[in-house]
Amino acid sequence: MIRSPVCIKGGAIWNSNVYIIRSPPSATLMTSQLLRGLPRTKVLASSLLPCKQHQSQPGAIPHQPASRWPSLRLNCHSRRYNTTPVLHSYILTPPQVNSILKANEYSFKVPEFDGKNLSSVMGFESNQLPANAPIEDRRSAATCLQTRGMLLGVFDGHAGCACAQALSERLFYYIAVSLLPHNTLCELEAAVEAGRALSPILQWHKHPNDYFNREAQNLYFNSLRTYWQELIDLTSPGEVPDTREALLNAFKRLDNDLSLEAQVGDPNAFLHYWVLRVAFSGATACVAHVDGSDMFIANAGDARAVLGVQEEDGSFTAHTLSHDHNAQNEDEVARIRDEHPPTERKTVIRQERLLGLLMPFRAFGDVKFKWGIELQKRVLESGPDQLHENEHTKFIPPNYHTPPYLTAEPEITYHKLRPQDRFLTLHRQEVVRIVGEFLTGVHQRQPLKVGGYRVTLGQMQGLLEERKARASSSFEDQNSATHLMRHAVGNNEFGTVDHERLSKMLSLPEELARMYRDDITIIIAQFNPHVIESQSQDGQP
Repeated sequence: MIRSPVCIKGGAIWNSNVYIIRSPPSATLMTSQLLRGLPRTKVLASSLLPCKQHQSQPGAIPHQPASRWPSLRLNCHSRRYNTTPVLHSYILTPPQVNSILKANEYSFKVPEFDGKNLSSVMGFESNQLPANAPIEDRRSAATCLQTRGMLLGVFDGHAGCACAQALSERLFYYIAVSLLPHNTLCELEAAVEAGRALSPILQWHKHPNDYFNREAQNLYFNSLRTYWQELIDLTSPGEVPDTREALLNAFKRLDNDLSLEAQVGDPNAFLHYWVLRVAFSGATACVAHVDGSDMFIANAGDARAVLGVQEEDGSFTAHTLSHDHNAQNEDEVARIRDEHPPTERKTVIRQERLLGLLMPFRAFGDVKFKWGIELQKRVLESGPDQLHENEHTKFIPPNYHTPPYLTAEPEITYHKLRPQDRFLTLHRQEVVRIVGEFLTGVHQRQPLKVGGYRVTLGQMQGLLEERKARASSSFEDQNSATHLMRHAVGNNEFGTVDHERLSKMLSLPEELARMYRDDITIIIAQFNPHVIESQSQDGQP
């Protein structure tokens, strides 16, 4: 466990470490709500990659699924594989499966009393499983030191990992600064002017594998300092920042800074290339700020924040705290169309994508959907040669008449925590049941469903006995995010984890893995019902 504070010192941000949750879509019938990116044809991994002991059945390889951004990913070079009509996979042993699933797991337990106040968050657990190489998702978690509360966030990158990486390092600083009172902002500025070390404002909670871009820290610090200088001018002594407004301003300001840094460039060739990579790639963001019994969700994109609520009978129900910003959201479709002329009504959203290309309707970066055509050409002409080699940056989206088409403005939801609110995750209802059973240790059997399959009584008995045998080992994971990931990847059509299927899904080559699922990032925060109940009785905010 790494719990070293982050401090801003000598004009640079000295980072420590970062994480939360994000749910992808599915791999089979039951997990179709969990993992994103499966082909529409219901081809199981077992039919694509037969075991060596079974005879393979050559067939058409499923098409690349509709990704968030259908053109080439920025600076994500995959290995090439020589493919033949017959593809083989190897069954991984249970220890090998566990090694893969647990490689990026992380857990953090919050002290019940942190020196300032009782914490309503008992801790969180997170994990990641890549499909892209490198993984395009990022996760962040940090404790606010100058104010109160904990920040948890997940960032789903597309067209490369650069934008999600920048968000994972920067967004929480912008939020934390937005929450600081006027006097504390003045103290920060005075310390920088005097060359003194600054008091840390965040304590990061990071996995050792989480990447940290040290080369860009001076650039990040200068932009952040400009932001807090403006906040000093806009606020008054004694004024208490509003959390909702702070989240809104932080999202919008960081996206503006990403755009401005790309336009201005940098004398350092590496940083110049980096800021352009960040701006031309994109990422959605879903952030939770939990302070006592007050919880705010700020979401820009298609991640989903779901609260796990324990009912009186011990079962768990889901309470959705965010809305997807995509074509399935009628309000979001109406917003997009209202922001552009009637002549673009048929072209602004095509094939359930923004301008026929982008799935999320809100995102950071993605300046191809925000800048005017002339600005894009000017910035690219002055950019490094490496940028010209990437096809993603060269084209202009079709029917591009009245930019910007994309925004990073978040939709913010407030929820007053109750004792029955047990955990927060970015998943769907079936996930809430799985996580709830894991946390309580109580496995509630669901009726065995066989769908449209024909089964004999003997086969049915075999399925029931198999499920009974697996129930005893269903809680072998120590990390709830890992447990959920195991279900998301390995569940079969009968709703149980199939080791053979799980093994094959985890042994898919990089180029095939993306056909069946997206990167998976999960953060599950568990609440302390006793602290929440005490705060409710005392009338604490």
